[in-house]
This record gives sequence, structure tokens and C-alpha cells, in this order.
Amino acid sequence: MKINDNLIYDSLKKIFGFDEFKGLQKQVINRICEDKNTLVIMPTGGGKSLCYQLPALIKEGTTIVVSPLIALMKNQVDQIRGFSNINGIAHVLNSTLTKDEQEKVKDDVKNGITKLLYMAPESLSKDSNIEFLKSNNISLLAIDEAHCISEWGHDFRPEYRNLRIIADKIEKNVPIIALTATATPKVQSDILKNLNISDAQIFKASFNRPNLFYEVRYKNDTVNSDLIKFIKNNSNKSGIIYCLSRKKVEEITNLLQLNDIKALPYHAGLDFKTRSNNQDFFLKEDADVIVATIAFGMGIDKPNIRFVIHYDVPKSLEGYYQETGRAGRDGGEGHCLAFYSYKDVEKLEKFITSKTNSEQLLYSLLLEEVVSYCETSISRRKYLLNYFGEEFDNDTGDGGMLDDNMANPKEKIDVKREIIILLNLIKETRQIYKSKELIDILIGNESSLVKSHKLNEKSFFGVGKSYDKIFWIGLIRQLVVARFIEKNIESYGIILINEKGKKYLSTPKTFKISKDHKYSDQDDKILTSINRGGSGDLELMSILKKLRKQIANKLNLPPYIIFQDPSLEDMTLKYPITISEIANIHGVGEGKANKYGKEFVSVISKYVEENNINRIDDFVVKTAGSNSAIKLYIIQSIDRKLTFEDIASSKGLKMNEFVKEMESIIYSGTKLDISYCIDDILDEDQQNEINDYFMEAESDNIELAIDEFDGEYEEFELRIYRIKFLSEFAN
Repeated sequence: MKINDNLIYDSLKKIFGFDEFKGLQKQVINRICEDKNTLVIMPTGGGKSLCYQLPALIKEGTTIVVSPLIALMKNQVDQIRGFSNINGIAHVLNSTLTKDEQEKVKDDVKNGITKLLYMAPESLSKDSNIEFLKSNNISLLAIDEAHCISEWGHDFRPEYRNLRIIADKIEKNVPIIALTATATPKVQSDILKNLNISDAQIFKASFNRPNLFYEVRYKNDTVNSDLIKFIKNNSNKSGIIYCLSRKKVEEITNLLQLNDIKALPYHAGLDFKTRSNNQDFFLKEDADVIVATIAFGMGIDKPNIRFVIHYDVPKSLEGYYQETGRAGRDGGEGHCLAFYSYKDVEKLEKFITSKTNSEQLLYSLLLEEVVSYCETSISRRKYLLNYFGEEFDNDTGDGGMLDDNMANPKEKIDVKREIIILLNLIKETRQIYKSKELIDILIGNESSLVKSHKLNEKSFFGVGKSYDKIFWIGLIRQLVVARFIEKNIESYGIILINEKGKKYLSTPKTFKISKDHKYSDQDDKILTSINRGGSGDLELMSILKKLRKQIANKLNLPPYIIFQDPSLEDMTLKYPITISEIANIHGVGEGKANKYGKEFVSVISKYVEENNINRIDDFVVKTAGSNSAIKLYIIQSIDRKLTFEDIASSKGLKMNEFVKEMESIIYSGTKLDISYCIDDILDEDQQNEINDYFMEAESDNIELAIDEFDGEYEEFELRIYRIKFLSEFAN
């Protein structure tokens, strides 16, 4: 039955309060009003839900909306009820309802009151519900989060694959609308095939969210401090932090709360009432930040989320895109920050090994794309959009400069010769290898596959060994984005040459790329300083070093005893002007702060005032201190003069772990008098010799000490004496 445009526009204004449709909404609604099958791919915030809500409200009968999450259903039901004075216009039907509540829902459906009935696939598949729905007028089946149908999607749910069978049982020819915010071409194909709606018209809006700023930071030891600073710089703004585990959600929530940030947790381990309450607190802005596993946010209609942070590496780009899409849905600012580290990737790789062989291949491919996104130096927006099959021009496209790589571009190099080498290799090897295997051939790495295929005997073996593995990985990534080559998803990542690549081989020309990010431990300090908005105050650093030298000369001590360089660097970033603030500087602690801090605080205060420096008072990151009980026990045990062996064994620590704990204690500024044990380890002459070394040395670095003594002392002996030395002179 065709519904005229006047009714559609009147309903848009009367029910939803809008004068105009957004993007493709009108075309989608026309199609549904003609009872035609439809597939809608729109980014989060693109107005997907209106595409089925409006037709449901003006068509005869009830629309079933299949949704995977209770949070999503509750949110949308509340929203629809807000448009009407009839509560029964929208309902959820699931197992959380009492028997009386379920009967009320069914009565409203029977009486034609309910226009939208939200159900999870598990509830929809129950025989009793199927029998009930068969006896009523079902006008439309709307399948939200339709990517859950596909094994190639980021959130595959097996129960979604039975929806076609269930739909046929309820109403053989019921029209279907499938909707998703994230679907690669492979996932789109899976949705159409599984739902048996090959006749569906596909409406695909641009995946570009021009108001979002994308940023990736290396995740190092200062991540919690960086997190607190970022949120406090965005105070009174709503944000979501995503973590991969419930344990990490609780840990980060606790950290934020300790630092006076209004944060709440959300994960499946919480009972339904707590989750629901926390969601409501966030929606009503009684909480600024929700720390969540990936379940939170699907369908949450909160338009003014200003930042989305991935504390842990996401499992897939689809998931990352959908989660970041919850920022800035009102068109306002949205900052998408992801912390990236190899350790997180390794954890996910271990998780993948528990899967079946085919699942391992799939999840490894998805994770590989995430790593590529994090390490690429090209526009992150361009990379993301290319992943979803959309071309993007940074010069003409909206939001082209809004990511960290475009804001801080890397130097470009011409790779014409290297492209020819790579494309010829793909061609000569008959386009049957993945990127890892191609790189092994290029750099001359005799892997088991290379040897078994006798590729090491070919003339092209090692043809690209003048460049390292990192270079070739980056080149392949950028040629995929440039559409010269493609990864064949169904073959788990085999590299094929596209038409554009073939044309380039016949008429090669200059092609410039920027080198990928190469994260390493050495980059930690550089990246941390960038994250903090500068590389430290070099002028103040010079002043503090002079002050340190003066105090050290006065006390006849090496300068590093007063404060080590990392502590001074931290001061130039944070400008501490009280003893309590300097106590929280890296490697200081209360003992050192009270002993040496007064003159430093005075100099920094004067410097801040004279240079009109605007301090951000957010660097003191309070922590619960997971090892504080162990440290307290060690301090008390040393006061009681217990042996090292007894102290370590009572806490189940290896000797190396025990020494690390003691080092941590003295570096925080607390004294440890271990002289009662040192005589059993080193004689008086040895102690004097090591003492003289540390008094003259420029650093307390143990490796330098080992080199100086040319193996005369064990590392353990030097570390133990260093604890005694620093306790006496530094604390």
C-alpha cells in the first residue's frame, strides 16, 4: 500500500518535530511504505532509527524491531513514548518482564495499540512468542545492528542467522529492513544472502563523520596520567571510555573516581538494575563519563558525547568505527582517542589462538587492520573510509584535516621504483600470497612457506632487501588505500592487483608516501611530551639543573642523588608549586619532597609567576595502590630486621621481585635501613669501593656500574648496595 508524501511529511513534523528529512531517510521510508525489502547502511548519528520508526507509526499493524541489547531497546522505547501520550505505543517483550507485564504487552499488540515491539532474537525465537505474533498483524520486521548476522562482522551473533526462518514462520511475506552503521562489502553481501532479500534496495550513506577528530597515542607507563589530564581538559563534557575486560573497566572507573571525575562502570558483570541506573545517570548528565566494555552505547541516543576513548586496542575496525561514532552525534565536536601498544595486541593474539582455525584466520585479519590503522601515517579518516569501500579526498572532503596524522604530517618519499618491484612480484607469484608472505620474499626471509614453495630459489627472492619489513608493510597499506592493490577478504587477505595497479605498471610515475609510525620504548618520552602539549620547558630545565648542581655541591653529593633527570623533566611539564605537588612528581615521593623540595618549589613558583604560565592543576593522579600492602609489609619487616629470604618467601616473591619492590620504595622517597643485611653480602672494602663509585658517578644506572667494575660484582650485589646508598643520601 503506497502512503502519500503529505502523510509522511505531516508525521515527520507532528511526531518527531522535524521539517526536513536527513540524507537518505526519505528514500528509505518511501521504499518501506511500499512494503519492499531494504538494506540501510548509515553511520551512527545518521538517523537510521527514524527510517523504520516513522513508517511503523503510520502503517497498519505492528513493527517488530530486533535488537541485540536491552539498553538499546529501553532507550528507543522511552524515546517513542515521549512522542505520544499513549504508553503502549512502544513496548519491549523479553524475559526481564513479569508475567503480568508480558500479558499487558500482548494485550496492547492484540488491540492495535502497539506500533513498535522491540525484541531480542532469543525472545523472538521462542515458540510461544512465534505463535502469538502469527495471530497478529505484523507490518514490518526491522533488524537493527544487522552486521551481527555476518561472521565477517565485528559483533557476530549466531542467533541472528535464524531470523529469516523465524520471519517466515510469523508472516511469509513480511517486508524486511536491515540496518547497520558498519558493514564492509563482504558483510553487506552476507546480510542480503542470509536474510534472503537479494531484491532489497541498498541505501548507503557516506561513512564520513566530518566533525570527529581521530587520534592514536602510544600506550606507555603514563597512560593513566594522560587519561586524567585529557578528561580534566574536557571537564563537564560527556565521554565514554572503552576497555576490553570487566576488570579493567572497574579499575579505570576507580581511578577516575579517586581523581574527582564523575565516572560510572557499565559491563555485563553488573546486575541489570545497576547497569540501567548507570546508563540513566549518564543520559541525565549526573555522571560525566561511562567506562564500559563494548556492549555500552549501541543505540544510546545521547547526542552530546564529546569524546570516546579506547583505553585498550579494539578488536576490529568495524567495532572501533561504531564506538567512535557515538561521539558528536549532534554535529558538535567529537574527539576519538585510542591508546595503542604491542602488549595489547599480543593479548588479543593469545585470545585468538583459542578459536577454531577458520576463526583464527578471520580474527587475525581483523586485528591486522586495527594495527595498520594505528601505525599508518596517512590520514586516519581516509584509511577508515577506504576500509568500508569509500574513497576520500583530504583536500576536498569534509573533515579532511581532522586527525593527528594530518595535523602533524610526516616527511614524504618517492617510492616509484619500490611500487614497481612490489607489483611485479605479486604478478610473478600469480597473486596467491598474503602481505606477510610477500614481505618475506622481498626481504629474503627463508620462512617455512618460502622454502616449501621453493621461492628462495627464484630470481626475485630478496629483491627488496635494501628496505626493512616495516617499510614494505607501510607501502602495502598505502597502496591498498590508493586502490592499486586489494586484500581479498574471502581468501583471508591474499593480495590482488587492481586495475589501477595494472595501469601504473604500464605507465609508472612519481608516487610519494609518508613512512608509518614505528612505535618503540624509545618513543615513549617523545610521545608523552607531545601528548602533554609540549616537549617540556627547556628554559626551566636549565634553571633546575643549575639548582640541583648547587645543592649537590653544597652537600658533596652527585646531582642525581638530589633528583634524577626524569624527575626534572616531569617538573618542567607540570610546574609543581607546593611540597605536596612535588611529592607526586615521577621518582620523588614525600621523603625527597620534604628533604630537597623547598628550594625547587620556590624557583618554579617564581618562574611560573614571571612567565605568566597557566598551570593545569590536574597532574596529581591518585591511585588505589595495588601493591601498597606488600610495600608496607616490607618496610615493617626491615624495621624488625628480618632476613631478605624470610620477607620475600612470606609474600611469595622471588628475590629479584623483592629487590624491585625495595627499589620502588626508596625511589618513592622512603628510607630503608638495610645495613643489618649488607654485611652478609659485601665486606667493608667492597662497600667502600661501591660507595665511592656511586659518589663519583653521574648516574645510578646499574649496567654502567657493572661495566665499570668489569664483572667484579654481581648485579644483585650492586642493586642491594644502591638501595643502601640512596636511602642514606637521597631520602
